[in-house]
Amino acid sequence: MIHHSQMLPQTQSLTTHLWPSLPLSKPTTITHFSPPKATPFRKSLFQTLKCSVSVASEPAHLELVRNKPFPAEVSRTIMELSSVATLSALTQDGWPLGVGVRFAVDPQGTPIVCLNASHSHFSIDRRSSLHVQLEQCGLRTPQCTIQGSLDKPEDRMALKKLHSIWERRFGEEVDENLLHVVSVERVLQMEDFQEVGTWVTSSDYKTANPDPLRDCAEKFVDEINTNNMEDVHRFCNIYVDLHFQASEAKLIWVDRLGFDMRISSPQQDVFEFRIPFPREVTDEKGAKSSFNSMSQLAWEVEKNYNAPDFKKVKQLKQIAYRGQ
Repeated sequence: MIHHSQMLPQTQSLTTHLWPSLPLSKPTTITHFSPPKATPFRKSLFQTLKCSVSVASEPAHLELVRNKPFPAEVSRTIMELSSVATLSALTQDGWPLGVGVRFAVDPQGTPIVCLNASHSHFSIDRRSSLHVQLEQCGLRTPQCTIQGSLDKPEDRMALKKLHSIWERRFGEEVDENLLHVVSVERVLQMEDFQEVGTWVTSSDYKTANPDPLRDCAEKFVDEINTNNMEDVHRFCNIYVDLHFQASEAKLIWVDRLGFDMRISSPQQDVFEFRIPFPREVTDEKGAKSSFNSMSQLAWEVEKNYNAPDFKKVKQLKQIAYRGQ
């Protein structure tokens, strides 16, 4: 079933995924995403196999998981990875004006901007918005727009904390008198251009955590798209319910719950889908381990060494905007 772009719900639904035990047959070593030499995949597979046998009597393979981060988490991740935004506010003559600014964020995700004398044309009405974009693999640009009040803290201790955050982010001194914050009232999170966004409340945004893989995600995706294209196409054939052979396939992004992929059909239609990890990961090492395990299983299913005892991804989103 193919779904066109639509607004994401504020609360992500739970999806049941069935992941099988690893097979009892002896695996064949294949080349894939750089497992550590000290612990080759064959050894780790055998150890996992013993563990699976020891708990085989327990029906523990049916897990209820959320396979995609909430919009609040995505917004926090975008803000953590970005440092340039468009600040928009009303001028004194009532016209809206947007200017490019650099920004940092405090531990709750509150944006800190540095304004100069040329921004004095903003009106006394402090209502403003801060629009931030994050390009992913040149194919998708998730974005968030924070609506709030542009304020200048008067407390000296608060200003010193802002100064410390700014210096840590950009490695430079800044005049504390130029520092302002955009208090977060609500956030509009969008997956890409030409898509309907999802509104996130201030409390959800402030309490959400940015994704733990954010600092290594781009490198992870680049390495797989460069070195593991055979695995990428195999994932499309094994883990996704496709009715055509993908002519092109790429990873777009990875997070703690899985990764997003984009493919082209022979008719040049473009689709996007998500393949979840068997379980949540918390760092780059865990993401690589999960990818290697999934790669091994996909290879075994392709070679008929293992039965495809899992639910295939069925939801594909057709993409109208295709990036640059």
